[in-house]
Amino acid sequence: MRCRSRLQPARFRAARQSAASVLIAWLAVCCVTSQRAAADGIAPGEWKLTETIVMNGNKTPVQTRTRCLSPEQAADTAATFSPEYRTVNSDCERVEFNSSATALRWRIRCTGQLDMDVAGDFTFDTRRHYSATIVSKGATAGREVVNTTVSIEGEHVGECR
Repeated sequence: MRCRSRLQPARFRAARQSAASVLIAWLAVCCVTSQRAAADGIAPGEWKLTETIVMNGNKTPVQTRTRCLSPEQAADTAATFSPEYRTVNSDCERVEFNSSATALRWRIRCTGQLDMDVAGDFTFDTRRHYSATIVSKGATAGREVVNTTVSIEGEHVGECR
């Protein structure tokens, strides 16, 4: 019995590491997709993105990068800020989707080896600024192993270089 209790934390540690890998893949999809940009009020051009990530209660250093948005990419928030949700080992469905010229909200749930719930909430407040929050929660065998919030501030900085 004593040996079993020592092994159990190792299994949970492995599950958390696996869940973190899946989450990182999800965040990559979400963040890359969210970089493309926006609707009716968002300007094409160079955007500075500032991202703050809190994973399982731990805040990571703020990350800043730029992204060039073509006029075509800046034309449709629903298409460019919503992630694709194809998976191999799980069943995913979009359970919420609301889009307007100034806001976008979506939510995806996946079930399988790792159950995931990922929600995005975007506010396009001016032609030159937007903010977004993406919340990802993952559970294995009913136990939460991932709880991540990504906050994104997008600021238009000029023409693409």
